[in-house]
Amino acid sequence: IGTTSVEISELLSRMLSIRNVQHNVLNAKLHKKEADIVAEAGNAGIVTIATNMAGRGTDIKLSDQVKKAGGLAIIGTERHDSRRVDRQLRGRSGRQGDPGSSQFYVSLEDNLMRLFGSERIAKMMDRMGLKEGEVIQHSMISKSIERAQKKVEENNFGVRKRLLEYDDVMNSQREVVYKRRHHALFGERLRVDIANMIYDTAEVISESNKMAQDYKNFEFELIRFFSMSSPITAEEFGNMDARKIAGKVYKAAYKHYYDKMERNADLAFPVIKNVYQTQSDKYKRILVPFTDGIKTLNVATDLQKAYETNGKQLINDFEKNITLAIIDDAWKTHLRKMDELKQSVQLAVHEQKDPLLIYKFEAFELFKGMIEKVNKDVLSFLFKGEIPQETQETIREAKQTRPKEQLQEQKEEIPNMDERAAEARAAGQTQSQRQQVTETIVREQPKIGRNDKVTVKHVMSGESKTMKYKQAIPLINNGEWVLTDH
Repeated sequence: IGTTSVEISELLSRMLSIRNVQHNVLNAKLHKKEADIVAEAGNAGIVTIATNMAGRGTDIKLSDQVKKAGGLAIIGTERHDSRRVDRQLRGRSGRQGDPGSSQFYVSLEDNLMRLFGSERIAKMMDRMGLKEGEVIQHSMISKSIERAQKKVEENNFGVRKRLLEYDDVMNSQREVVYKRRHHALFGERLRVDIANMIYDTAEVISESNKMAQDYKNFEFELIRFFSMSSPITAEEFGNMDARKIAGKVYKAAYKHYYDKMERNADLAFPVIKNVYQTQSDKYKRILVPFTDGIKTLNVATDLQKAYETNGKQLINDFEKNITLAIIDDAWKTHLRKMDELKQSVQLAVHEQKDPLLIYKFEAFELFKGMIEKVNKDVLSFLFKGEIPQETQETIREAKQTRPKEQLQEQKEEIPNMDERAAEARAAGQTQSQRQQVTETIVREQPKIGRNDKVTVKHVMSGESKTMKYKQAIPLINNGEWVLTDH
């Protein structure tokens, strides 16, 4: 017995149990017992209730007694939205030349019939004088069911096609990000990627500041992202175009970066050499801390390779680690934004716009922003990353208190915002702690009620009138009348 859903299969199971009919239920909830249920389904007198999707493609072996009785009998309780699923249900019988039969039962109240044309068929049946529950077999009903199934299939195809078009946008972005991750993970073309990041960031900085003619901000952004001063003067910045500026910045930044990485390798090598020569039998991989002054990243590197390459392997691992970490964080955030975008663009239908086009445009802008942020964050850490040096001498120097006079001079020379804020807070606390004396306000005249009688006098003519205070208020506010008595 085939059903279109798990709920209907369970309902039929309860109905058969009430009538004491032995049966098995095969649905998604009982998938572990599927093999046992299918093995028994071909025996004589066995009733199996299954969803149309469950157990398909399995070979139900028939006993000799069942073959003599006419084979496996398929009963469909209703037609599925898809003709393919109905055919698969029919196909459970008659396998490999086995005998079998199939019969579907359809009600005009089934979901499929209600959605497509059941009212027209119901009216026709009423005109023909057919009664409730009467069996009807007609080609017209079969064709109407088939037409309804075609419409559902076309609608489902359209939904899947639309979903694929949305997913194509994510696939193209995914390829770019995963290619970068692959390069970082295996070290392939990572140097090329870093060089491209440097150039792209140099181009963005040059174009944005050249457009605004802001040399000061140009210098600030070079310090912020590349930790270096400007390779061009303010006069050259004004005379050169954005592309030439980007080229100069790229060359200077590229040289500055690799000089810095060589210094870091030279700095780390004596420690690596010492550990390798004294404790190489204990450690295969070591952790080396890198810091940009705010965050610290512990980089794991192969001790032997780091020793054999004079510390260059450590720099490669540092580049891999920071690139992977920043790409992963940015990609996770981007995926959440894309999900939100996919939901929000559906409202574009109300503006008679295609949500897919809006989605593609906005997705490109989001992705472009993410790539720029990844480039800047990676470069910022790579350019600022240093191996922290903490010797006893520097620690002692840090603990020594500076002379009070020098401290005061520095305070006067360089305004410290934190100290100013602390002074302001202290002053505020002192002010709040101070005992404040408040004078009691004494009313000279009794309060006038809105319905009290008052006398008003016209300033120019001297005319006097007696009226309620609420009527006199607009005259007094006008400035031409004054209150004399009440």
